[in-house]
Amino acid sequence: MRVMARTFREQLCLLVLCLSVLKGDSRRIENNEISKDELFSFFNSELRRETPEELMYRRPLRCLDMVAVEGQFTFTAERPQLSCAAFFMAEPNEVISVEYEHVDVDCSGGDFITVFDGWVMKGEKFPSSQDHPLPLHERYVDYCDAGSLRGSVRSSQNVAMVFFRIHNAGSSFALTVRKHVNPFPCNVISQSPEGSYTMVIPQQHRNCSFSIIYPVEIDVSEFSLGHYNKFPKRSMPGCAESGDFVQLLGGSGIDTSKLLPITDLCISFTGPTHMKIGCDNTVVRMVSSGKFVSRVSFSYKLLDSQELQTIKLNNVEDFCFNN
Repeated sequence: MRVMARTFREQLCLLVLCLSVLKGDSRRIENNEISKDELFSFFNSELRRETPEELMYRRPLRCLDMVAVEGQFTFTAERPQLSCAAFFMAEPNEVISVEYEHVDVDCSGGDFITVFDGWVMKGEKFPSSQDHPLPLHERYVDYCDAGSLRGSVRSSQNVAMVFFRIHNAGSSFALTVRKHVNPFPCNVISQSPEGSYTMVIPQQHRNCSFSIIYPVEIDVSEFSLGHYNKFPKRSMPGCAESGDFVQLLGGSGIDTSKLLPITDLCISFTGPTHMKIGCDNTVVRMVSSGKFVSRVSFSYKLLDSQELQTIKLNNVEDFCFNN
């Protein structure tokens, strides 16, 4: 898979977190109330300056934070912080490693630091359990677990996050975040509302999703499956029976298993298929049996506010706007 173009819009790029919305009592803090609008409301000037020009970029980590660059991030509690989360994001063709550099917390007193392989928002997970290669319990790595001796955790895709709870003022920890090239990227959350992408699954039995957390206009320019290359383009019901197909999904959450199916494609074609999807989250999802090399190419761009008010996109638009 590869990214061919990407554009950041100042008013809708990357992530800011509302300091009063995260809730939860468990060591995973899954039932937060972080919304897409809060998460992707802007990419401020401070973050744009966070480029890895120095040998190691360093800054404090906030209780609710978004990190899109490599560096070392230190959290020091000025007071009890019981419901904190940091979201990490890399380029689509990268994975993220989180390494513990210094930890001074009271594990026996209820403190914890847990790395999650993916993102959790409002109890929903990306990638979904259907699309992630690991069982759910293996995606959580708790520093305070007695059997956990791992000093570093690596994600399976371009996003990861850390939940943490600190009871005592003065307790602290430091994390080093690095990005690594992923030769076979699969599940991706796009940093941008505009771009082009080619998703390839080279004879592997897996599901891959490309998630665009914006309402977009999308053009699928090419779709090929090894077993149907000689047939004309068409979408059809019952694609799941073929074992190899592409889905376009839409909805308001990040869990692809809970999104509305817009259309399925299971016949190869070359030539544009154009759609406008007014959902908060638009997903291109490829399901592969592992018997063939599957490939889909598409481009996407943000729908402006006027288009969102005027487009009439069958029942999908009603579903997206009413949920």
